[in-house]
Amino acid sequence: MSLRLSTVILPYRRWHEGGRAAWTRAEQLGFHTAYTYDHLSWRTFRDGPWFGAVPTLTAAASITERLRLGTLVTSPNFRHPVTLAKELISLDDISGGRVTLGIGAGGSGFDATALGQEPWTPRERADRFAEFVPLLDRLLSEDAVSYEGDFYSAHEARNIPGCVQRPRLPFAVAATGPRGMRLAARFGQAWVTTGDPKLYENGTPEQSIQAIRGQAERLDDICAEVGRDMTDLDRVLLTGFTPDRGGPLQSLNAFVDFAGRHVELGFTEIVIHWPIPDSPFSADEKVFEQIAMEAPAQLR
Repeated sequence: MSLRLSTVILPYRRWHEGGRAAWTRAEQLGFHTAYTYDHLSWRTFRDGPWFGAVPTLTAAASITERLRLGTLVTSPNFRHPVTLAKELISLDDISGGRVTLGIGAGGSGFDATALGQEPWTPRERADRFAEFVPLLDRLLSEDAVSYEGDFYSAHEARNIPGCVQRPRLPFAVAATGPRGMRLAARFGQAWVTTGDPKLYENGTPEQSIQAIRGQAERLDDICAEVGRDMTDLDRVLLTGFTPDRGGPLQSLNAFVDFAGRHVELGFTEIVIHWPIPDSPFSADEKVFEQIAMEAPAQLR
């Protein structure tokens, strides 16, 4: 399988002031999927414009035809499986079956307290995620669901006619720990990693490769434990959070070298951020477009 190259378009621009243009250009450039972050606000963008993921993806679905669309990632921090399922089924319908749900356990950022709650501990986030994913799987696959759990409930929740994609739209599960990886192996069509966050500040690219190799090997072991064919699970690297930072987007050759080292680890999809001036995701737009158009052919 040849490498799929995708992008993340952060929802920080008004639709008619550059937001729309990015999504249409992503399709023109041949990206496999264009994702967006599903946050209420995020890091250094907190005090500036930031729009909702599902409305943004719905608008993007209406102006594209081939481009897959998705979140990277949605989390339980401010989402409930029942309402999220209804929105996703609607989005999948509007897009004609082009939606992938990137989903993770969430973190301790602004989303964790925006609804007035105390931040959950890592253990509680993992516990909620372990309940969130199976319930969402049912809600997207069955016409009517009732459920009583420790964190979430559903009472005769109806989701007719269901997803265009059958039995449901695909999950790309972000995980680095064993519990999350088991969810990826059981429910995911893809596994997502950003690498080892502990290496971002002071690590080296070589250390990052070793850490990601270790993650991939753990996933292989877990797939074997649960009886999942590891070759049936796509592997997605969201770039920008390894010690390489923006280095791979400095030139076509730099990206091909970076991507090639991760393809050797079994990755089937690499996601790069759409350039944002004066941010951690700044990059030369001409180089970015050259990578989009030329790199996949060099990585077959």
